[in-house]
Amino acid sequence: MSNTPAPAPATRTAAPSGAPATSRLVRSLAVATLVANIAIVVTGGAVRLTASGLGCPEWPLCTPDSLVTTPEMGVHGIIEFGNRLLTFVLAAIAFGMLASVWKSRRSRPDLLRLSIAALAGIPAQAFIGGITVWTGLNPWVVGLHFIVSMVIISVAVVLVNRAWLSSDGVAGRHAQLADRPLRPVIWAIGALSAITVVLGVIVTGSGPHAGDHGAARNGLNPDLVTRLHVVPVYLLVFATAVALYLVYRRTADKRLRSSLVLFTAVVLAQAVIGYVQHFLHLPIVLVAMHMLGASLLTAAAAHVVYTALSRKVPGKAPAEAQDSSRVPAAG
Repeated sequence: MSNTPAPAPATRTAAPSGAPATSRLVRSLAVATLVANIAIVVTGGAVRLTASGLGCPEWPLCTPDSLVTTPEMGVHGIIEFGNRLLTFVLAAIAFGMLASVWKSRRSRPDLLRLSIAALAGIPAQAFIGGITVWTGLNPWVVGLHFIVSMVIISVAVVLVNRAWLSSDGVAGRHAQLADRPLRPVIWAIGALSAITVVLGVIVTGSGPHAGDHGAARNGLNPDLVTRLHVVPVYLLVFATAVALYLVYRRTADKRLRSSLVLFTAVVLAQAVIGYVQHFLHLPIVLVAMHMLGASLLTAAAAHVVYTALSRKVPGKAPAEAQDSSRVPAAG
């Protein structure tokens, strides 16, 4: 009888602790959620900048008698109806995201909640879009439509970050990557980014690109609101410079540095586009780029705030947290 030991049963190799804890499908759909919501902002801008906002003069139908655009409505009807069709693309991605995280809803309720929030934003935006048509492109309603898109983009950024968390990141709570001196600066960056976007919406509502030649404007002085708009921009640039100084002066996590560098690039590019479009009297190409920039600014700001302040991002605890956790020796 042979004494040769039986071979050990094959075991599944565990995923590295730093590897994402979700499937590739979940991560891909999370990224698609973010990209699609930014894309529909750009296409919505194209509707407004081509004066196609009332290309479909009814909602939810395109005309009183037709769900789709008709030949008589011309290119404006095609542009407006095409933008409406993109809503179904967003819905397909959102439902796919929700389905992909449903099995893990008990272990990852965070992904489930964020997926539901992203999905809920679609009918909300569709209804607000309908109100814009019913009110003849009221600039305040159009502005609300844009701001809600920025909220959804922020949710999508958090969704992407959490979809890419490792098993360690999901299982444990970690200290914030930003130390105490940096935290108020990060909060300031988030708040100033939001104020900048909101004031930018008000500036747009006072400008010439109304979405239709007969649409009303908000009645505010464009030069005055533009000057108000640049105040938080200056403060945002200053806060960003302070944040960069702090993270490079201290031993900061490279993820925090990378997120701030990316945000700095977006802020500077958006500021340059804003100034150039103003002095060139708002050419539609630059206005479209500025709308894309607003979406990227929102996404980059949300990424900075999440990376710096979330307790679910694995990383070494700041020195203050380490000091506070030390227990004095007895005796």
